[in-house]
Amino acid sequence: MTARILDGIKIRDEMFAELKGEVTQMTAQGIRPGLAAVLVGENPASQLYVKSKIAACEQLGLASWLHSPPANVTTEYMLQLVADLNNDDNVDGILVQLPLPSQVDSKRVLEAVFPAKDVDGFHPVSMGMLVSNRPGLVACTPAGCMEILRRNNINMEGANAVVLGRSDIVGKPMALLLLHANATVTICHSKSRDLPEITRRADILVAAIGRAGFVQADWIKAGASVIDVGTNKVTDATEANRLLANFPQRLEKFRAKGSVLIGDVHPDAVNTAGALTPVPGGVGPMTITMLMSNTVKAARLRRLYGRSQPAFVAR
Repeated sequence: MTARILDGIKIRDEMFAELKGEVTQMTAQGIRPGLAAVLVGENPASQLYVKSKIAACEQLGLASWLHSPPANVTTEYMLQLVADLNNDDNVDGILVQLPLPSQVDSKRVLEAVFPAKDVDGFHPVSMGMLVSNRPGLVACTPAGCMEILRRNNINMEGANAVVLGRSDIVGKPMALLLLHANATVTICHSKSRDLPEITRRADILVAAIGRAGFVQADWIKAGASVIDVGTNKVTDATEANRLLANFPQRLEKFRAKGSVLIGDVHPDAVNTAGALTPVPGGVGPMTITMLMSNTVKAARLRRLYGRSQPAFVAR
């Protein structure tokens, strides 16, 4: 059995077409959604991420602004910048690219973002809304995972779902979203005992731990739907040979390039799972898609209901 591939790029393209139509309608009404990105210093990976997000804004017709404070920036400067963006009525979404330099209090900065503009979904108010199952802006990666499941008609109601990872950014919100979709949810982490036994019971498995090929093929229930959130860059030849022994074409590409992206799930799982997100091309494209979706949603809600209203009033 070979798993059905859950193509994130295809869903991204579908959602971009939908969002572009909505942005066109809003612009015709005098509302142009706008995203402000804050990128501190010159971290190459962060620069690449932010560049791709700005490019997505341009593709969809969203306004965008990039603020680039130097690497020696202070917490106080960042707090003032966030306050200025909070008070800028043209800005609907604020993205503070992580990680921030060590001298900056990241929690204070993230919590300073006005919840109605928290398109990353990291603010405690956003998390609280999710916990209580009230409409709001949800963290982009788990929201994208849910879109993959829904748009591939994978039934979550009554399913046994296992989330491997408990981060505030992915694991916890993912578990809550599945719970609200009426799945029976188990959260696993580094201290969990008998992980293979737990994951083998999963109808839906979400792996988000950041370890290349950690989830072995025989940890997966035959026919299960697997969402692989991991994007791990493997540069060691021994590790690449171990992970890609049954994928000679990918191994050849590794030898030519010197690196390969591997998810948290071993590539051999394609022969066990019933459905599987690829790495790359699965969850990754959906994260930026949901950032764009959140920005459009924030513009619609904030400008329709006003800043004095509760942060979120409709999904």
